[in-house]
Amino acid sequence: MSENTPTSGISADYAQRITDDLAANRSEQDRARTELTRLQDELIQLEEGEQILVKMQEVVGRTGKPAAGKGKGKGRKAAVSVPAARSAKGRTASRKGVDGAKPRTRAGQKAQNSADGTAAPKGAGEPTWRTLVTGFLADQREPKSAAEVTAALTEAHPQRATQVAVVRNTLEQGVAHGLLERSKQGRSVYYSPVSAAVAAGTPAE
Repeated sequence: MSENTPTSGISADYAQRITDDLAANRSEQDRARTELTRLQDELIQLEEGEQILVKMQEVVGRTGKPAAGKGKGKGRKAAVSVPAARSAKGRTASRKGVDGAKPRTRAGQKAQNSADGTAAPKGAGEPTWRTLVTGFLADQREPKSAAEVTAALTEAHPQRATQVAVVRNTLEQGVAHGLLERSKQGRSVYYSPVSAAVAAGTPAE
């Protein structure tokens, strides 16, 4: 019996140590689980906070872009203002040079228009607008609108600057002087020469 006592004591010591280690292990597991749960909760809170901050950043970014663009626009205007002032001086100087050569430029342009045959105002010896308008309408069998008369005169006299407003005023003057008659078809106005009998009673100008 005395020989087995030390062995039994050693076994009891190991058993107690194992029991203590097992209790410590389980306690450590509980602590780790508690810490893991806390960390998981903290991670969830951090993720939620991240989503809120991202949304706030997007909102601030959208509202801040126009302001930044507006500031850039002001900077550009300020940067361009100095060259604009300088270019105005340059335009003034160049304008003075053009004014000094104005008679020569206009004469050259007039000669160029004559050579090219482009539209030009009535010159000496050319028929008046009234003569052209009444002469054209006298050859027509149907009344014509101001636009039709303008198109016909432009084609017949390409060297003259024919405008609808000028032709319309000439037509109205012809009506006022009894040379032309005005008629309406819906919203359109047409003009035609007066009859021979009425024209004979009209005093010549």
